[in-house]
Amino acid sequence: MLFCGIDLHSNNSVVVISDESDKVLYSRRLANDLEAICGALAPYQSQLAGVVVESTFNWYWLVDGLQEHGYQVHLANTTAIKQYDGLKHRGDESDARHLAHVFRLGLLPTGYIMPKELRGVRDLARKRMQLVQQRSVQILSIETQMDQQHGAHMAANLIKKLTCDEVDMMGFGEMETMALKANLSVMHALNAQIVQIEKTLAKVCAAHPGLSLLKSVAGIGDTLATVILLETGSIERFKDVGNYVSYCRCVGSVHTSNGKKKGEGNTKNGNRFLAWAYVEAANFAIRYSEAAKKFYQRKKAKRNGIIAIKAVAHKLARACFHMLKTGQSFSVERCFT
Repeated sequence: MLFCGIDLHSNNSVVVISDESDKVLYSRRLANDLEAICGALAPYQSQLAGVVVESTFNWYWLVDGLQEHGYQVHLANTTAIKQYDGLKHRGDESDARHLAHVFRLGLLPTGYIMPKELRGVRDLARKRMQLVQQRSVQILSIETQMDQQHGAHMAANLIKKLTCDEVDMMGFGEMETMALKANLSVMHALNAQIVQIEKTLAKVCAAHPGLSLLKSVAGIGDTLATVILLETGSIERFKDVGNYVSYCRCVGSVHTSNGKKKGEGNTKNGNRFLAWAYVEAANFAIRYSEAAKKFYQRKKAKRNGIIAIKAVAHKLARACFHMLKTGQSFSVERCFT
C-alpha cells in the first residue's frame, strides 16, 4: 500500500509517494499541470491508498482533476495539522512527506470536498458577501466626507438612495464633489451586482426544503438562511450536533490542565462564514425575540456582551442542526428554555 502527499503552491506542486514504512519512492517538484501530475502518479495508481492535497486557496482544479482520473482524494485541513516542533529543517518536500505520513497513520484531519456541481452556487454566495463588504467601505467613506463637509451625519439608508445630481446640488468644491461621486458610482455598481446575485441565489435555493425551515428561526431571514444552507451542505456529513456547532465556531476553545487554563485552542478551525452567519442571526434574534433577549441578558449579567452573543449563536446553531436533520420547524421555547 502506498500513500501520496501533495504540497500545493500557486505555480507548482511537490509530489511525494511513500510506502508503509515511510520510505519515499517518489519525490519531485512539478509544474501545476494536471497531466504532468497524473502522469507522475500513474505508475503507482493501483497501489495508492489515496492522495492527500493541501487545502490551499487553489485546490479546486487539482482535486477535481484527480477525482476524474479515478484517484481517492483527501483534502488536508491545514489549520489542524501540526508537525513536530523539534524539526530543525522544514521545506516543501518534508511537508508533502508529512501529509503522506499522517494519512498512513489514519490521523489526517480532513476538510470537506463539496461536490463540484454545488460549489459554484456556494462560492457565488461568498462573492455576494465580498461585494457587500466593499459596498460598506464606500458608504463609510461617503459618511465620513459628509461629516467633514456638513458637520452632520447622513444615515447609510439615505446614502444608498443618493444620486450624483443630488451631490452636485450640495454646493461642495470641485474636488470634494468628484471624490463623493467616485464613491457613489462604485457603490451603485456594487449594489447592482449584489441585487443580481441575490436574485440568482433565491432562484436556486427556493426549492430546497431547508430554506423555509431556516427562515422560521428567530433572527434568520433570506440572506442568512441562504448562507447557512449553502455553507452547511449536507447535514448528514456531521456526526452529531457537537461536531456541527464546533464547525460553526460556536464553541469555546481552551486548553486546561489540573483545573487551570494553559492556553487557547485552534480558534480558526471551522467555517468562518457560518460563524459570521450565526453571530449575525444572534444579533437579530435578541432584537425581535423576547425569549432570545432574556437569555442574552442572563448571560450578559454573568459574563459580558460578546460572550452572551456567542451563547445565543450557539443555541441557534444547535437548533438549525436539529431542524435540518429532522425537518421540524423552529421552536423558540425549546431553543432558549
